[in-house]
Amino acid sequence: MVSKRLSRLEGHRRKFMAVIDGTPECERAVHYAGRRAQNTNGALVLLYVIPEGDFQQWLGVEQIMRAEAQEEAEAVMAKTAQKVRETIGIDPEIVIREGNAADEINAVIEEDRDIAILVLAAGSAKEGPGPLVASLAGRTTAFPIPVTVLPDSLSDDEIDALC
Repeated sequence: MVSKRLSRLEGHRRKFMAVIDGTPECERAVHYAGRRAQNTNGALVLLYVIPEGDFQQWLGVEQIMRAEAQEEAEAVMAKTAQKVRETIGIDPEIVIREGNAADEINAVIEEDRDIAILVLAAGSAKEGPGPLVASLAGRTTAFPIPVTVLPDSLSDDEIDALC
């Protein structure tokens, strides 16, 4: 059970959240979420989750690997945020976490009660729709807020028309 959303109360605004995971389809999700935020006077939250378990080394090596992963996450998020600023004209919130993606998505949603919509995009690869969409479909419990899943075949112009 998720806490009551606050996005409709005075002093709050509805936030759309997109997850940056390095897949080509995540760009579709960011574009859609950004346009929806722009067109509804909302906000955009970009979440990057550094996978857990990548740092099972000696303490010194683990700290270096963790720092490198953090630097990479910050660089990816800075580039994505700049693209959003240039193409959509809004300044997104940046959140970087470490852990299991589904758990961290849920944690961010619970912590920020203005987040009302999770936006994901499906991939078209033979392997399936992408790691996040596949994990969503395979979950025994749903995410605590509505999830919008975009087909990867939509162009920016088609996304703009939908928003």
